[in-house]
Amino acid sequence: MSIKSFNPKTHTDWVRPHSIEWYAQLGRLTGQYSYSWKSTITEPNGELIFTHEVSQMVPGKKVLDIGCGHGEFALQWSPVVKHIVGIDITSDFIKHGNDAGLQNATFVTANTKDKLPFENEEFDCAYNRRGPTSAYLDVKRVIKQGGELIGLHPGDNITSELWELFPNFFEPSPSGTPILDNLILRLEEGGLENAEIETVRSLEYLREPIDVIRMSLFGQKPSVVEAVIQQSMSEITRIFEKNATDKGLPTTFERYIVRVTV
Repeated sequence: MSIKSFNPKTHTDWVRPHSIEWYAQLGRLTGQYSYSWKSTITEPNGELIFTHEVSQMVPGKKVLDIGCGHGEFALQWSPVVKHIVGIDITSDFIKHGNDAGLQNATFVTANTKDKLPFENEEFDCAYNRRGPTSAYLDVKRVIKQGGELIGLHPGDNITSELWELFPNFFEPSPSGTPILDNLILRLEEGGLENAEIETVRSLEYLREPIDVIRMSLFGQKPSVVEAVIQQSMSEITRIFEKNATDKGLPTTFERYIVRVTV
């Protein structure tokens, strides 16, 4: 069976990525939102720039983490913040964060499509690390005037080359910039039209053929992963080895960084 003839989306256990069901499944399977593939990302890249800017923003502040996942990123700021509150829609992630038991770190289950469950001007600053853009509709209300907001979101061209190599495992690049357009719209609707958005593009090198599968099937059940390994691993390996460099298989790594003062 060729790689083009097997489509993991036809598997009975396939769940649409980034749906509420998918997040709940990931929470049950691992309790964490943590990428399972191994790769190297060239520098500078959006992730490192964002992390550095957050590190400069949060000391001594009461901070909101939007879309906190299992809380690993938020917990690292505990030694320097006054208090940090993480919100996420997935209850298993929230439990993982609260299990850390830190007095100045709190995690709350919340759907950002609803009004954020906080008082007006409750936070000194906030950040959104690959979290839901729907939070931008209400986040201005909960940040003190003059407070900073920093966001990090996947770019429209991320992994654009992988669809050409593995068409059933990755989505083609969209026409235009729908992610950026939606981001701008959400910011404007939330009264944050003065936000600056920077595009940061670099390269990500997947280390081994199995990392192609881990990336494309992130958050899927083991049954889906096992089916792909059984039916497509040899072809994936062939394509990987044909196109990889000594650093690994290269693909575009793109992030949008949002910066705004409320």
